[in-house]
Amino acid sequence: MTPKKSWISLAVAGTSLVVVGGLMVANTDVSNTSSSTIADEETAEVDVSTVETASLATSAFWDSSQTHSISLSYDDADYDAMIETYLATGDKEWITATVVIDGTTFEDVGLKLKGNSSLRGLSTDADAELSTEDPASLPWIINLDKFVDDQDYDGATEIVVRGNSTETALNEALALELLEASGLAAEQAVAVEFEVDGESSLRLVIENPNNSWADREFENADALYKAESGGDYSYLGDDPSAYDEVFDQEAGDDDLVPLMAFLQFINESDDETFAVELDQWLDVDSFATYLAFQELVGNFDDIDGPGNNSYLAYDGDTGLMTVASWDLNLSFGVTNNDAAGAGQAAGQVRGEESAQLGVGEMPSGVAGQASEGGSPPPFAADASGALPGSDTDELPAEGELPEPPAGEADQVARGAVGAAAGGGAQGSNILSERFLENAEFSAAYEAELDRLSELLFTSGLAQSALDEWSEVLIVDASGLVSSAVVDEEAASVVQSFPLAS
Repeated sequence: MTPKKSWISLAVAGTSLVVVGGLMVANTDVSNTSSSTIADEETAEVDVSTVETASLATSAFWDSSQTHSISLSYDDADYDAMIETYLATGDKEWITATVVIDGTTFEDVGLKLKGNSSLRGLSTDADAELSTEDPASLPWIINLDKFVDDQDYDGATEIVVRGNSTETALNEALALELLEASGLAAEQAVAVEFEVDGESSLRLVIENPNNSWADREFENADALYKAESGGDYSYLGDDPSAYDEVFDQEAGDDDLVPLMAFLQFINESDDETFAVELDQWLDVDSFATYLAFQELVGNFDDIDGPGNNSYLAYDGDTGLMTVASWDLNLSFGVTNNDAAGAGQAAGQVRGEESAQLGVGEMPSGVAGQASEGGSPPPFAADASGALPGSDTDELPAEGELPEPPAGEADQVARGAVGAAAGGGAQGSNILSERFLENAEFSAAYEAELDRLSELLFTSGLAQSALDEWSEVLIVDASGLVSSAVVDEEAASVVQSFPLAS
């Protein structure tokens, strides 16, 4: 399945600038780009010093060059009942709310809690890191047309108020921008002053992948399946009900047959059949790019992570699945400990040195701490001292990698690049494991590592995009986060950039 991306090549002194979805990036070899994604190529002489990054926005709300505002109000009894249901059953119920977006008021808007791991630890205790007494800090999904047909804000209908990964969420904002520049399906994102019950916090707000998102991002998407954190890519038979807790269908007519057939193939085909026929089931080129991107941004919680985070878009014309990225809040070295601390700190202006860990820093007690100016250690212990994904509490000796859990030794090689960029130990996913065990597919992945490293980091794109996001927060959000915190977290993101080869 080919993503819908508009590419225009601009020749500049032997280097091309490629406009991807409105974002201009440097590319030293346009020939590496799939011909199916290049359209209407034009060339012109351009002074690079005068080039400005164009907005990715398709509506007024998705203009990331400014901080936006969202405020919520709802019936307290509805909120209390929703919280009670979630804490008792885990079910996330919709309630109605009044939402004001950038000064425009919308009535009868759908509102519900959003997320799985981001809601872990939710408590009625007012002093908890994630408290029901502080709704301004909770992750939400806002659906403008849930109860009112065709209600939208300049085309935007479903938006996700992300749980804070850090006070600024710069790591996730940058990762999403680089995802778009990679030519992969991506959600648009903006910084928002989010207010509930008179309490405000700085939040990252992104698109919720749905029918309209799939229509925009892919040439043809007959179905969009979201992998749930409680499952994986195992084949559970041909009974659709077996997948209730494993996949949700987010777009298209309800039909799990394509998904089940795909899962059966990647799980049950022998190695020879897998190698020969995978390109009849999966957009292989896009998947190689996906894996390479996740490693370069050091995303701990990708398809192999504990959250099983991904979407599968199905093209009925070609019969191909495309793996789409979701949930980049643990990119560039951020850990779940950082995210938990940020949820409590969000909305507070902190002029003093930040007490939370920086994006490139590791918790205390981790052997092999990076020297000044070096990369962070590749594996970090959790709060109990255990290694992520490991059954041991023992830390490795200085400079050594920990022993991976049984059956996951093949994940160490894949995790090395992301670990050097601040990621952590990976989990397990049958598709990525089998893909990387095949020499031809692994070579495609390695080639994409080289291409994306040049395109996103060596070119200066990542630094430029990070500078722009930082400037927006310093100028527009000074009442929510101090410039010192913005600078500190931006510097930590840079520390987790992959090292040049």
